[in-house]
Amino acid sequence: MKTIAIAGTFDSKGKELFYVNEVLKSLGLNTFTIHCGVFEPLIETDVSNELVAAEIGKDIKKIAAKKDRALATEVMSKAMEKIVPRLYKEGKFDGIISIGGSGGTSLATPAMRALPIGVPKVMVSTVASGNTEQYVGTSDIVMFPSIVDVSGLNTISTKILTNAALAIAGMVKFEHEEKLEKKPLIAATMFGVTTPCVDAARGYLESLGYEVLVFHATGTGGKTMERLIEDGYFVGVLDLTTTEWCDELVGGVLSAGPNRLEAAAKMGIPQVVSVGALDMVNFGPIDTVPEKFKGRKLYKHNPTVTLMRTTVEENRKLGEIIAEKLNNTKGPTALMLPLKGVSMIDVEGGPFYGPEEDKTLFDTLRKNIDKSKVELIEMDLDINHRDFALAAAKKLVELIKSNK
Repeated sequence: MKTIAIAGTFDSKGKELFYVNEVLKSLGLNTFTIHCGVFEPLIETDVSNELVAAEIGKDIKKIAAKKDRALATEVMSKAMEKIVPRLYKEGKFDGIISIGGSGGTSLATPAMRALPIGVPKVMVSTVASGNTEQYVGTSDIVMFPSIVDVSGLNTISTKILTNAALAIAGMVKFEHEEKLEKKPLIAATMFGVTTPCVDAARGYLESLGYEVLVFHATGTGGKTMERLIEDGYFVGVLDLTTTEWCDELVGGVLSAGPNRLEAAAKMGIPQVVSVGALDMVNFGPIDTVPEKFKGRKLYKHNPTVTLMRTTVEENRKLGEIIAEKLNNTKGPTALMLPLKGVSMIDVEGGPFYGPEEDKTLFDTLRKNIDKSKVELIEMDLDINHRDFALAAAKKLVELIKSNK
C-alpha cells in the first residue's frame, strides 16, 4: 500500500494536518506524519520535532526556549531538508504533502526540493498565488493556493484541503507505465532568437538516437538544467544559449544566478557552449525598464518583453566570465563562436546588429580561454545558420564518444 508523508507544524496546524491525514486514510492510503514545529504537537506524529532537529545536531527544547521564530524556521527548514530525503530513500513514503502560511511553506518546501524530480509533492499555501520561485525553485512542487488562511477548518478550507489530498493520492496511486524508449539524454538551451539553431541541432541528435531536453533560457530554465546536470541525467550538454549571464551581469529579469555554466564543467560532462543571445538583457513591458537604462538601445520583443542591447564593455565582461567558467572544466569542452551574429536580431540589418560589441566579446574569449582545456571553434556564420547548428551537434557527439 502506498504511503503519503504529511509534513508540517503539528503544533499550530495540527487540526488541519490531521484532517488531511484522515482524508488520505479514507482513500486507502497509509500516512507518515512529520512534525517540524517548535512546540508540542496536537497529535502524536511518526517523526517528532526532536528527531527532526537532531538530524542536524540541534536540540528542539533549546530552540523553543529562545522564542526566536526566525531562528526556529531557519534551523527546522535545514533539518527538514536533510531528514526528508533520507526518510524517502529508506522507503518511508511515496509522496509528500504539507500545508501552511509563509512560515510553514518555508519549512516544508526546502525538503520537497531536495527530493528527486518525479516524487509527488503538494504544498497548500497562503503564498501560492504570488511569486513562488523561492519555494519551488527548480523542483516539481505543486503549489495549491489555500484561498483562506490556514487557520481552522471551514467550508472553504476543508474543500481545498480535500482537493489537495485527492491530488496527492491520485499522483501516488495511479501510475502510468512509460512507453518511451530510454535514450541517452542531452541538455540544450534555447531562446526565441536561437530557436532555428537549436531545432536543427536537436533534429540531428535525435536522428542518432539521443533524446534532447531543451531548456528555455529564462533564468529558471538555466537553473533547472544546471541542477539536472549535477544529478547525473545527461551524457552531454549543448549550451548554445548563454544569455542568462547578461541578466545576471547587468540586472535583467531572467538571471540564472552566479553559478550558471558551472555544473557540466564540475561534473566532467562533455559540453559544447556558444554565445547565443549575449546581445540582450531582458525586462518586462517597456514601461518597466529601469530609468537608468531608458537611454539604451531597446527593442520591444512583444508586449510583455523588452530587450536591451548589451554594450561593448558588458560584452568584455561577459567574455571574461564565460572564459573563467569554462576554464574550470573537468571534461571535454568546446566553445563555438558564430562570427556573423549571436542571435536572430544580431545580424546585418537587424535591430541589435553590433559588430563592435560582438568583436569585443569574441576577442575577449580568444584572449582568456585556456586552449589546453577548451577547444575554440570559429565559424563565419550567424548562430542560426544550419551549418553552425549541425557543426555544434556533431562536435558534441564527438566529445561524448571520446569521453567513454
